[in-house]
Amino acid sequence: MNTVFKALNDPIRREILTLLKKGDMTAGEIADHFQIGKPTLSHHLDLLRQADLVSSRKDGQFVVYSLSTTVLDEILQWMYQLSQQKQ
Repeated sequence: MNTVFKALNDPIRREILTLLKKGDMTAGEIADHFQIGKPTLSHHLDLLRQADLVSSRKDGQFVVYSLSTTVLDEILQWMYQLSQQKQ
């Protein structure tokens, strides 16, 4: 869970998740939304993958990224349960 919170701690990574909410995107399409270098973007995408917040697949010469909501659903459920215990 620490990996997820680390991934969510950066505004660029949160913006990437917002972009992917609209649909799958290639790394190049994601890069078009930011003024950062490719190695930096790759680092952000790698951290999101490690946290299982995004998944990636090869499509020819492109890498396509997708939003993975399973981990977010688990965190929201955990937070809800935690908040219910306080009452």
